[in-house]
Amino acid sequence: MAADKNSLEARFERGLFASRWLMAPMYLGLVISLAMLTIVFVKELAYYASKTLTMNADQAILAILTLIDLSLAANLLLIVLFSGYENFVSKLDLGEERDRPSWMGKVDFSGLKMKLIASIVAISGIHLLKVFMEVGKQASDIPLNTDKMYWLVVIHLTFVVSGVLLALMDLLAARTTKH
Repeated sequence: MAADKNSLEARFERGLFASRWLMAPMYLGLVISLAMLTIVFVKELAYYASKTLTMNADQAILAILTLIDLSLAANLLLIVLFSGYENFVSKLDLGEERDRPSWMGKVDFSGLKMKLIASIVAISGIHLLKVFMEVGKQASDIPLNTDKMYWLVVIHLTFVVSGVLLALMDLLAARTTKH
């Protein structure tokens, strides 16, 4: 009877462990999302490039911030894609791949969390900067939406405070002795 229980338990645990592969389609979806974001980036680049000779400095900065925003979102996708796959599904066996980023295989869940919040704060900050740069550029008959500005700042500060608190929790957890 004990051998049957152990056999049943072992099969259950192998099945449970194999269930991690249910995440694989989600990572494939993230690859498709990265392709979509690349298409949007190229479309934005083509749009702004065609207007380069007629742009003033503020418009050029806003265009560049838009492209940076998109590239940061793509970086965030790659971090989640690589780190999530390696942490939760399977190690990437790339052999002697020289182009492998140095952080791959070394970012644990805590590091992934910190990279995510840092990327979100950067993306939020760039979006907020773009909105601030557009203030005063609006036609005089369009009133400034102070409620929108207030909430954008509040949301950004919430991301910043969340990041600081997550970093503090990780620091405290690293300093405690393992039980």
